[in-house]
Amino acid sequence: MAERVLVVDDEPRARDIMADILSGAGMEVLQAGDGEEAIRLAREHELNLVLLDLFLPDMSGTQVLEAVLKAKPALPVVMISGQGSIQDAVKATKLGAYDFLEKPAEREKILLAARNALERDRLRRELSELREESLRRYRMVGTSSVMHEIFQKIDEIAPTRAPVLVTGESGGGKELVARAIHLKSDRKEKAFVKLNCAAIPETLIESELFGYEKGAFTGALTKKKGKLEVADGGTLLLDEVGDLSLSSQAKLLRFLQENEFERLGATTTIRVDVRVVSATNKNLRQEIDEKRFREDLYFRLNVLHIHVPPLRERRDDIPLLADHFLGQQCEENGVPKKQLTPEAVEFLKSADWAHNNARELENLMKRAAILVKAQDITPRDLLSLMEPMNAAPVRAEVSLREAREEFERDFIRASLAHNNGDKTRTAEELGIERTHLHRKLKDLGITE
Repeated sequence: MAERVLVVDDEPRARDIMADILSGAGMEVLQAGDGEEAIRLAREHELNLVLLDLFLPDMSGTQVLEAVLKAKPALPVVMISGQGSIQDAVKATKLGAYDFLEKPAEREKILLAARNALERDRLRRELSELREESLRRYRMVGTSSVMHEIFQKIDEIAPTRAPVLVTGESGGGKELVARAIHLKSDRKEKAFVKLNCAAIPETLIESELFGYEKGAFTGALTKKKGKLEVADGGTLLLDEVGDLSLSSQAKLLRFLQENEFERLGATTTIRVDVRVVSATNKNLRQEIDEKRFREDLYFRLNVLHIHVPPLRERRDDIPLLADHFLGQQCEENGVPKKQLTPEAVEFLKSADWAHNNARELENLMKRAAILVKAQDITPRDLLSLMEPMNAAPVRAEVSLREAREEFERDFIRASLAHNNGDKTRTAEELGIERTHLHRKLKDLGITE
């Protein structure tokens, strides 16, 4: 769609010349001959740019500028005048004008100013869309009391500059907490940078964190900024910080103490303004006791603390989370919107989430969005899509009999949920006698 430009000038010939130049470059042009009409058109139409004469018959151009920017603060406005002064230009710029041109403006100057202003508007809209997409994608969901406490804590923590340690099991939403802190802070316009300390080899972690100079080591063919430098002014998430080597911990500690570092192979010190949020699924206190984590670094990282409870401890959030994930996955995969039946919601609430977390629920909803053809998703659909009842990884200390009992326990619980606790229908579904089912419930410790 062509960009829409409003040209405001009391001289019809000047308006027509600018309109011809802009429309010849593929832009849609609206025209106004006075300030009142300009303000009305700016309010009624979606505009990408305003070219505004400084002197108008009914009011000054700066008055129009103020009124237009009050209605649409992000709209770029280029002021034009044949009688302007430096003071006029300074005043217009202070009020929010993007640029200032003198009459008679040449075609190339008009097009250059227009294209620069439109490019700024395009970048602003793209940034806004990306931020909205980020808010949608990384939105935290939950109505349980524990999640309300987390939301309140995020609101309290976000405006500060202090480091934050986020703890919790893998897949529980620690990164979402870190992103929420960033998006609610005054750093939200700057970068949110993530470094997964567990996914990068120990030999590379320092070059990723601090960057390096050309020739710093074999293969360093060019200079590269590290994550700390990229995150300047913003937030750095150190994910799985408990996996950092002791050597890397020492260098990270120095940065946290002094807010400065050197790239590998460099002698110049770099200072940055970065808020560090760390996340881990490990018990750092235990890691300290076993000499795998520095206590002084722990105190630097753990100025503020948020613990994210696992899904099994906030089952009241499962319906809302599942609906959120399902809608998100339907949209992302371009499939018709689906919904969970009430029985399916109860099935999810009763499922065993002892070994998996919100990430597994998200993966299940992704499979359901893609593979279930019907609009309504039932417990039977979910049962067929689940990884063997969220079974735990095989452990050497668990016998075959114990593993089989664990699977049977989970499977029967899921079937009971599917049938709303009706044991006769559950027995029929499992293909066993009702009395046999009662014995199984007793033997496996399933409360009736």
